[in-house]
Amino acid sequence: MIETQKRKTFDLEDRTFEFAESVRALIKELPKTMANLEDGKQLIRSSGSVGANYIEANEALSKKDFLMRIKICRKESKESRYWLRLIEIDNSHDLDSRKQQLITEASELMNIFGSILVKCK
Repeated sequence: MIETQKRKTFDLEDRTFEFAESVRALIKELPKTMANLEDGKQLIRSSGSVGANYIEANEALSKKDFLMRIKICRKESKESRYWLRLIEIDNSHDLDSRKQQLITEASELMNIFGSILVKCK
């Protein structure tokens, strides 16, 4: 567990991948309600977009391109947090705990990307 926390601190590409992967694992276990199916689709898109745009930012051709991709990362992290908050759990303490961890992670990613933007300006 400590090794994972160290990697989270220093490897943002892996961290965003693990976030998207954890979101997908949670969605597979959710109750199959109409709302969860629709919100889950949106959540899968936004959570995957965080890491994909971070990879694009690292390959940016200009500073302007880099900043735009990081802004998108921040926006998609915020959107992921929104969809996570809407997901219905149905009295499962384990699923609720995992949902809360993912909400926290989405918030931390938002803050990290926000900090990158401030430092680059």
